[in-house]
Amino acid sequence: MNTASQPLFDLSGRVALVTGSGQGMGLGIVRALATQGARVIINDYYADRAETSAQALRAEGFQVCAAPGDITKPEVRQQIIDVARKEFGNIDILVHNAGVPPGMPDSLRKFRDLEDKDFEVQLDLNLRAVLGLTRLVLDGMCERKFGRVVIISSESWRVGLSYGLSNYAAAKAAALGFMRQLAHEVGRSGVTANALSLGCMNNFGYDEVAKAQTAVGRAGTPDDVGAAVAYLASSEASWMTGQVLALNGGSVTA
Repeated sequence: MNTASQPLFDLSGRVALVTGSGQGMGLGIVRALATQGARVIINDYYADRAETSAQALRAEGFQVCAAPGDITKPEVRQQIIDVARKEFGNIDILVHNAGVPPGMPDSLRKFRDLEDKDFEVQLDLNLRAVLGLTRLVLDGMCERKFGRVVIISSESWRVGLSYGLSNYAAAKAAALGFMRQLAHEVGRSGVTANALSLGCMNNFGYDEVAKAQTAVGRAGTPDDVGAAVAYLASSEASWMTGQVLALNGGSVTA
């Protein structure tokens, strides 16, 4: 239980890895976790983006480092974990934020126009990379009796849309099924697994859509996502597991 001298959601001494975090929502998550005291590894597909963001945050006094690379490749996943352990130690908090392959959303096409390779691209990033990275850190989390696995998902798994998201939504839904099973397997080892399901965010030009479709009348921001992840990563969230939390500004309320 927290006392007056111990702030809520304190992550001091924790090490976090956030995938796809060189910009946007991922960088908002990094900033939130670092603000709460965590040492954070910034992963991004683009090395220059990861390095630039890490340098900027270090200049502000945060403990961060860059570990860029394509997480769909097993050997790269291991390299990222090796960098994290060398720089900061074992990972306590794993945030699966990377979810938009290069070329998306410009490459969106409806199901009848998709080929098998279009599903493989999404499954590689939004399912197989989630499984692979989780496997690399889970044993240590269980041994240390503390771990947080957070999947950043999308409301496209819950709500049908006409944009051409069938392959993306299918991969996201698969990862959520994994998350629920994982929560039951490792809950008694002090490890939780949860997901945030995001609505219209202020990237990809969805601001006007969000104004019309959300209860609060605006799109979500990196700060919104970061705050929610900071809670899920904290000791205070030890009784929250196996859940998909809708973070959508009230666009879906059922």
